[in-house]
Amino acid sequence: MDFLQDPNVVYVLMAGGLIAAVLSLASPGTGFLEIGALFIIGVAGWGIVNYGLPINWWALLLLAIGAVLFFLSVRRSRALPLLAASVLAIVLGSAFLFSADHWYIPAVNPVLASTVSVLSGGFFWIVGRKAIEASEARPTHDLEGLIGMTGEAKSRVYNEGSVLVNSELWSARSEQPIAEGAWVRVVGREGFTLKVEPVETQPPK
Repeated sequence: MDFLQDPNVVYVLMAGGLIAAVLSLASPGTGFLEIGALFIIGVAGWGIVNYGLPINWWALLLLAIGAVLFFLSVRRSRALPLLAASVLAIVLGSAFLFSADHWYIPAVNPVLASTVSVLSGGFFWIVGRKAIEASEARPTHDLEGLIGMTGEAKSRVYNEGSVLVNSELWSARSEQPIAEGAWVRVVGREGFTLKVEPVETQPPK
């Protein structure tokens, strides 16, 4: 496994292992991704230790700063300066991750570092934005969000019945009889059953 003496190979393995680790967190329970991530990172770590590849700690710090800036850019809708700064920090940190004969000579090919950083950054950007959108999206059946909405009784409502609210048909009950076709307002819920009251006039659309 002498190819692990090459900093470029070890760098690619580390980047691939990190992507596999993120995928395993996004899709837990598969087992394959978790094992793959551990194996790839383990091989890269073995190469670093076995062949004594020297690491620039300042480059690791630069990578950490780039990761923080990237996280902040994902959280904001208009964050082009932050994103550009994070990409620059990650590319420089990647290129100088391992020590060369002189401190100003990158051990990792700059073209390779740039390509891997941009591709992996694009992947993490998509994953991050999707995660944020999912966390901020209102669930389709958020019953608390229905309270206060108005709708139409699709059957007689008293101890039981059905109403059309927010373009969806729901089971409903009321403290007083409500005729079919009457307008109703949601005032509470009991599990997946809405508590409604009659509305005297048709609510504005």
